[in-house]
Amino acid sequence: MELLLETVALFCLKLAYETEDSSPILRDDPIMSDYEREVFGLLVRRGDIEGIQFRMVCCVGLAMEALGGSGTAMGRELDRLASDFSKANTMEQLEVPLNALKDYLKDIQ
Repeated sequence: MELLLETVALFCLKLAYETEDSSPILRDDPIMSDYEREVFGLLVRRGDIEGIQFRMVCCVGLAMEALGGSGTAMGRELDRLASDFSKANTMEQLEVPLNALKDYLKDIQ
């Protein structure tokens, strides 16, 4: 789960901050400090669903801005997927919408 969370965060930050003429954002970049696997690992071990969802909302918000907001077709889809993720009440319920977010963000990179 931690790797999946880190991957979604990485894709969001890449979408928000990476440009064609810059170096690619990697997992060990300082911008990823609040979204590292170890940070998510701690939240997962604690069962802190709200903490996980908060961090993801922050990342998805940045990606949403990069897409032009929820008024665009890609923004609406991202908003729908993020909403599904936010509705999860258990750790097990996070996995399916998190995978959907990952796949969508990967596709639109």
